[in-house]
Amino acid sequence: MSAIEYIESHQEEYLEELKEFLRIPSVSTKNEHKPDIEHAAWWIAAKLRGAGMEKVEVVPTRLHPLVYAESAQMSGRPTLLLYGHYDVQPPEPLDLWTSPPFEPTIRDGNLYARGSADDKGQLYLHVKALEALHKAAGQLPLNVKVIIEGEEEIGGGSLWEFLVENRLRLKADALVLSDTSMLARGVPSITYGLRGLNYYQVEVAGPSQDLHSGVFGGAVPNPITILAQAIAKLHDARSRVSVPGFYEAVQKISPSEREAIKRLPWKEQEFRKTVGSPDLCGEEGFSTLERIWCRPTLELNGIWGGYTGDGAKTVIPSKAYAKISTRLVPNQDPEKIARLVEGRIRRSLPKSVSCEFKLLSTGRPWVGDCRHPILQKGSCALEKGFGKKAVFIREGGSIPLVEQIDRMFKIPCVLLGFGLPDENAHAPNEFISLDNYFGGMKSAALFYQDVAVR
Repeated sequence: MSAIEYIESHQEEYLEELKEFLRIPSVSTKNEHKPDIEHAAWWIAAKLRGAGMEKVEVVPTRLHPLVYAESAQMSGRPTLLLYGHYDVQPPEPLDLWTSPPFEPTIRDGNLYARGSADDKGQLYLHVKALEALHKAAGQLPLNVKVIIEGEEEIGGGSLWEFLVENRLRLKADALVLSDTSMLARGVPSITYGLRGLNYYQVEVAGPSQDLHSGVFGGAVPNPITILAQAIAKLHDARSRVSVPGFYEAVQKISPSEREAIKRLPWKEQEFRKTVGSPDLCGEEGFSTLERIWCRPTLELNGIWGGYTGDGAKTVIPSKAYAKISTRLVPNQDPEKIARLVEGRIRRSLPKSVSCEFKLLSTGRPWVGDCRHPILQKGSCALEKGFGKKAVFIREGGSIPLVEQIDRMFKIPCVLLGFGLPDENAHAPNEFISLDNYFGGMKSAALFYQDVAVR
């Protein structure tokens, strides 16, 4: 029996196992889910043992455990490093879910649950692909090392520490992961570029306590008003970031890449339907795909302060807060961008308030070479698994590990995406297409087999 036949004969079992994984509420950002995080780590570790991994460890860290595994190492065979994460985003707002976020539910060929696409479903299809290869042949066709973290959604530093401490142990010929999306439903895709990310929190403080707006209004600074004014100055009328020096080092899009992006089977009308916005906007002179893949951005992610409950409470708040992110592209240095953004905000504030600026997390942008032989093998595997020609795309999101692995080990990174643009990752009603789950499983198995043949 071939690995593909094995997968086809075990689909029901592999679906039920994924549902079991998804029922574990491994929300990394909330302390009350610490037991669930531990449960998820040990659960996936057990499944790796069943997939033929010879060595499996649940590694304690300063925050959440990391799972590391190795197959039996065969001399002369290539080695792949598989990465994924078992932690998930918080499910709130709960009232917007059609079915409970941690009770996997199938509707219209999609499996709905928090983490189904990001990243449990995409990770688990690789585990099952490895298991199918092992069961069909009695051994894996190549060497595999697996690293699965529990801090991806919070930008934790435990993974980087593990990489540095285990540099020799983790040596491999290529990194493979699935935490990205297809260009569109039915269009198998390999991602060769990701934007970087800086995430900031700003606190503006005025009076020492909340004050009565009737008694003190007009005489003391209002932190919400002042912060809103500062935020409004971060963009100009052409939707460009107005932070001096922000675009200084930005890598230009080459004419050949612009032409390749233009030829992709992508429809702006479908994109607009997916986001549910009456119209689109953005930096002048660039297409929508260029804006979200190849250009840097600054976005306001949240703003709060004062009274926001029911009814009226007339106060001048003592503090106001905002969360801001910048997506970065090649040649932009995250540390420099952070200094520029902080400087712009501080210069926009009057002396009547104080400001605390925090850089909460950071990640560098990455662009690979889609002409590399192993990426071409990935393309062929996707075509065989889905019966359709694969395309090469970039994504606007960030996976800091990819750039870190590229920089540390100087190896190619193969990003096989099986999510969809409308999968609702980080939002209510997240889902993974069952066609993509099983098609991705077959593609992964075919990819491992092809890579094994140098």
